[in-house]
Amino acid sequence: MHLLLNIVFAVQMLTAIAMVALILVQHGKGADMGAAFGSGSAGSLFGSSGSANFLSHTTAVLATIFLVATLTLAYFGNQRPTDNSVGSVLETPAAVAPATPAPDTGAAATDVPADKPGSDSSQIPTK
Repeated sequence: MHLLLNIVFAVQMLTAIAMVALILVQHGKGADMGAAFGSGSAGSLFGSSGSANFLSHTTAVLATIFLVATLTLAYFGNQRPTDNSVGSVLETPAAVAPATPAPDTGAAATDVPADKPGSDSSQIPTK
């Protein structure tokens, strides 16, 4: 499964890089703006509106591949792990330490020493 995810991720990165390169190489429609006002010949105000060339078709194909790769990674990234595999650290149960018995001091736990400081009310100041 990890091999498939790595391949899809590599395809996504390569298509993203290729799309950026192709988009930067393409001729923008705003570049023919001056030609519309008499400095050259243009088909319309925003450039020629003819059929798309090779670069725009290639960009559309790469965008489709990028979208499919992104949806594939999102699908596999959202799957829950099976029961026999260990998922997140937060999903694993905490380790329980064995309880050790307290050392026996000979006195009962309910015995309160009489000479406990602050136990008598004579230390409370009066107004």
